[in-house]
Amino acid sequence: MNTCLRNLTRTIVTNSYSATRGPPSLAEREDIERTIRILMAIPFAVKNHLRAEWGAAWAIGGALGNDVDERGTAAYNPDYAGLLPAGLEGHESEGLGLPYQLTFFVDGFIKRGEDRGWFNAPGASQMQAQLNMFLDAYGKMETIKLTPMPVAHLIHQKQVLALFGCVLPFAMVDEMGWWAIPIVCLVIFTLYGIEGIGSQLEDPFGYDRNDIKMDALVGDTKIEIDVVLTEWRAYSKAMESSWHGNDASRGHGERCLDASTKPSANGDKQGQGKYAPPDLFLRLRPRTAAGDNGHRENA
Repeated sequence: MNTCLRNLTRTIVTNSYSATRGPPSLAEREDIERTIRILMAIPFAVKNHLRAEWGAAWAIGGALGNDVDERGTAAYNPDYAGLLPAGLEGHESEGLGLPYQLTFFVDGFIKRGEDRGWFNAPGASQMQAQLNMFLDAYGKMETIKLTPMPVAHLIHQKQVLALFGCVLPFAMVDEMGWWAIPIVCLVIFTLYGIEGIGSQLEDPFGYDRNDIKMDALVGDTKIEIDVVLTEWRAYSKAMESSWHGNDASRGHGERCLDASTKPSANGDKQGQGKYAPPDLFLRLRPRTAAGDNGHRENA
């Protein structure tokens, strides 16, 4: 699941622009950020869905900032609620899971990106394949959650272990004498321990110490995507500034466009080449007057 979200985030951030129209507009940047924030919210929605914490993003009266209050019910989480689209109306009471509901927003963004010329047909198809893989993983986790061990199997297993524990001492006493007592206790303790572990692992998405660390996984995913989003915000502003000829020659702006692709002196963009932004997560060293003069003299 996290792999699919990472792939979608990377593809959206690096491909959401047009080579002919330049960087995305303000409305398009808001659409990109909204979609990335939805991708950040999806792990929260999956976690709450698997724990049957219905309506956690809209719960009222709980302890702020906690997933579960002192009564064991879902509490309002402002970090989670702030990632959801404005005006979102959940339908969990009608049987529609919020993780599945949020994928409609991502799928709609992929279609809009294709119409804007950001993604070609194979690229959009690959993004939808990643979304489908996420839904497949989500469905498998639901299957684990909703398919416990049959009650008849659990009852029969306990009965067989009890019967085996009663018969085993008589089979070992002739050869081992009094040693049969500690050996039988050890064997029965081991078998019942294995049975208890199997019962506890039926639902690995809860709050027990042996369960999957869902809170840590969700928190790590949010932090990771949030770092990418923060970098992209600064990057996108610099791209737009450079495209319109307002580059201040520092930070991101000085590397967003080559000289051949910048607007002409009269502001005419007809002579512009194709827009080709640089890579993310790069910084140039600041230029100094002394360094520039020294370079000219050596030249």
